[in-house]
Amino acid sequence: MSRSQGATITPMSSTPADGELAFPAAADGSRPSTAPGAAIVAAALKALDASHADAAASERHWRRAYPLHFRHLVEGGLRSGEAALRSARAGLEQAWSTFRWAAGGEDLPLERVYAVRAQPFGTHTLRGGGPAAPQPWQLPYEGRLLAGDELLRQVERWVAAGTIEPSAGQALERCARHPEWFDLSDRMLVLLGAASEAGPLRWLSRWRANVVAVDIDRPAVWQRIESTMAQGNGVLHAPVRDPGGPWTSRAGADLLRDAPRVRAWVESFAGPLDIAAHAYLDGERHVRLAMAMDFVQRSALARPGSSLAYLATPTDVFAVPGATARLAMERWQLRPLSTRGLQQPLRLASGDRFFQPNVAALVRTTEGVEYGVVDSLVVEQGPNYALAKRLQQWRALTARAAGTPVSLNVAPSTTTASVVRNAALAAGFAGAGTFGVEAFRPETTNALMAALWVHDLRSEESAANPGRALAHPFELFMENACHGGLWTCAYRPRSALPFAAAVGWVRIKTGRG
Repeated sequence: MSRSQGATITPMSSTPADGELAFPAAADGSRPSTAPGAAIVAAALKALDASHADAAASERHWRRAYPLHFRHLVEGGLRSGEAALRSARAGLEQAWSTFRWAAGGEDLPLERVYAVRAQPFGTHTLRGGGPAAPQPWQLPYEGRLLAGDELLRQVERWVAAGTIEPSAGQALERCARHPEWFDLSDRMLVLLGAASEAGPLRWLSRWRANVVAVDIDRPAVWQRIESTMAQGNGVLHAPVRDPGGPWTSRAGADLLRDAPRVRAWVESFAGPLDIAAHAYLDGERHVRLAMAMDFVQRSALARPGSSLAYLATPTDVFAVPGATARLAMERWQLRPLSTRGLQQPLRLASGDRFFQPNVAALVRTTEGVEYGVVDSLVVEQGPNYALAKRLQQWRALTARAAGTPVSLNVAPSTTTASVVRNAALAAGFAGAGTFGVEAFRPETTNALMAALWVHDLRSEESAANPGRALAHPFELFMENACHGGLWTCAYRPRSALPFAAAVGWVRIKTGRG
């Protein structure tokens, strides 16, 4: 692997040093997330329904009741495309006015910090030493590596089972027909969270991509990134702080502390940029991280030819295509009598909380199109996780409406380390197959979502292309969705999760999970 040290660009001025992106300070000096988060959701709801906005703003049990308010966001926005965009803009504006840059005892508005040019990092460039030709796209699945017709047959099985949307199947088929798409030497791909376990770095490193990588400043992380790139044919650009010593000990950035410098560094690369937000943190830090990534991604909005990219979680509230909603409704109606008999006492004993239908009714928009609403929120993941993902959806909607290409694909539930750390989620995923839901291994998710991102970059037929008309802006999230069956199962996922978890516990204990 050959290496070359890039130059540092001299900044116009500097932002406050030693700062951090933060929730606003309360009177006692603490920085709670609940009230500001509820206020952001309420602002987005106000563009749809004032009564729902008031209910969210006055909610006393936000951490337990937040799913209702997120559902109102989707149901209200689904009524018309313009309403959905108004709500997204209002939510983003409230978020940008809420969060602060805490530095030197001051809380500065984010917009003020964004308006000042920061000192960018230096750049260390690495070139892979692997075979020069792009590696053909293949699909690791259940211990095998699928390619060609075998890969397409697996995609067809997923579509038939309702595990992925038909549009995702069509996109993956296009990828298989266009191997030339996977030579990414003409793209500059910015990965915020480059070492993400569910991210695409492994594949991009083999597809001749130019990768601008941002991840935490920990040597072990950059050693893994270096190892990945060494085996491929891509080019990696890493942010470095100080001269001297191994580059992996000087590389990296903390987006919560370094967002202005990361933004300036990313902007130092010429030409169009494809900026993907893949980083993750637990709890309230995830909301702040989402805002930090948005701080960087705004750079793409004014740069011609640039695009944004996200991976959406299936454990959220989504509008879904009418055909998908009907399949879920049909599966509810066709439950065997024996199953209904077993479920009925449990539903009565729980106050109708268990085994609720996944889709209760269809919603008709002002344009006359029918959709369903699927609420797959998992309460244990918390309102901060839901808000972080909603901020990304709002940016995706507004950016695409303004003419920026946006790839936002729903990735399947994946058994990453961050997920299986939560024992309840790990057990739920282990038993999810009982209800027709498939949890994917990270290597399968990586391959699927990397290919779908390539599809969105290359295909004019993709919903990511703002030149393609959509019946509703929410269709950006419906297309290419690999939800693992959460959209098409008979039951609202969290109403069946305790029973899936019980099955999963048994499977884990017996070594079958």
